Amino acid sequence: MDSRLLLENVGKVLKSIDDVVWGPVMLVLLVGTGMILTVRTGFLPIRNLGYALRSVLSKEARTKKGEGDISPFSALTTALAATIGTGNIVGVATAMVLGGPGALVWMWISAFFGMASKFSECMLSIKYREVNANGEMSGGPMYTLRHAFKHKRIGAVLGFLFALFTVLASFGIGNLTQANSISSALQNTFQVPVVVSGAVITVLALLIIVGGIKSISKVSQVVVPCMAVFYVIAGLIVILINIENVPSGVAQIFTMAFHPKAAAGGVGGVVVASVMQSVRWGVARGVFSNEAGLGSAAITAAAATTDSPVKQGYVNMTGTFFDTIVVCTITGLAIASSGVLGTIDPATGELMTGAALTIAAFTSALGEVGGILVCIGISLFAFSTILGWEYHGEKAFEYLVKKPKYCFIYRIVFSLVAYVGATTTLQIVWDFSDIANGLMAIPNLICLIAMSGVVAREMKAYQKVIEKEKDGRKQAVHQRKTGL
Repeated sequence: MDSRLLLENVGKVLKSIDDVVWGPVMLVLLVGTGMILTVRTGFLPIRNLGYALRSVLSKEARTKKGEGDISPFSALTTALAATIGTGNIVGVATAMVLGGPGALVWMWISAFFGMASKFSECMLSIKYREVNANGEMSGGPMYTLRHAFKHKRIGAVLGFLFALFTVLASFGIGNLTQANSISSALQNTFQVPVVVSGAVITVLALLIIVGGIKSISKVSQVVVPCMAVFYVIAGLIVILINIENVPSGVAQIFTMAFHPKAAAGGVGGVVVASVMQSVRWGVARGVFSNEAGLGSAAITAAAATTDSPVKQGYVNMTGTFFDTIVVCTITGLAIASSGVLGTIDPATGELMTGAALTIAAFTSALGEVGGILVCIGISLFAFSTILGWEYHGEKAFEYLVKKPKYCFIYRIVFSLVAYVGATTTLQIVWDFSDIANGLMAIPNLICLIAMSGVVAREMKAYQKVIEKEKDGRKQAVHQRKTGL
């Protein structure tokens, strides 16, 4: 058997495993865990979303109060750097083709329950974090499993597996695929050679990553809000230009989310999807985008300076809201209102999907500028993902080798791998890392369900603080109105 045939066979096997890992069972576990946590905590993650958003936007979120390495806001933006990525542009478009426009509704539903998962994994990560030999905070599901899991030996095994899968995923999903997305977008839009893109990505990543979490967070807290606002404004302009199509687009989204078999027409083609396809692709792309339940954001949350694990849990919980409810919705509405869904790609003769579909939606309203804006968005989102995932992988690597001093080697290797990703298409590596990304969730979900009682208890105890703050705001409003 020659090497080419061997690679093809290995690729088919990995693809089959990938389909199983990210199949219905995993999606049910991810959403189901979120539902269990939401119910067990008395729907507090939903009820306190306003409090969480106010906490993120407050001045206190940008100051260092309590133990930790970076501010609460920096911890959120670094986690968002890894979360808001190509999934928000490419993933949404793919879901709306394979699952129909209704997939967007199921993305929202997954985010609705995913906020409880994101809160829980981040809160537990802070509660059970520890200080390493360099005086830095180290935390995440692996530490929660090791310190708090009732069965210590099982907890240690699950913690090891989570850390191992996180390291593998950091090189693949968090690096190779992102660098390749950037180089491909720049080559197709601006004809930039992939070698040049790879060199620039590697140098920039190296300059930022070598400085560790403080350097990464400084860049993330500027880049992430700016890139999100930039993309949201561009998307809103597309939606406003196509405003007359928005009502029918929204109707189509909700109709196809629950219709047994529905079709959405486009220019020269039709997207047909059943409700099961809508659920499958909506939930899959939603979870893949916001990473609620995977445990990755919890690693960054552990670095936050805070005097309350619950409060930081609420801050990090908003990451799911911003990622899916805001950014993914903008992409979805832009596509639905533009009329490009169902368009046949002349280059392939098949339905246009992925980045090409989102570019077509923006181009239909903004001309060539639309394609340029999406290209810039993909580049910024993907590069920030590289930065955020480096920290996730580094902390998981530190957990495995036990000595923080070796993490500097990881930073160098991680940066150099970006060049490989930018210049080479390695489908087998991507499928393998996608599997590792999905397998991360299993130890984390076991941990969340086992620790759900602790989560509910901590959350309900902190509710007194939230109620006190609400009373204070009411009194302040009353005093302004009455002048007393």
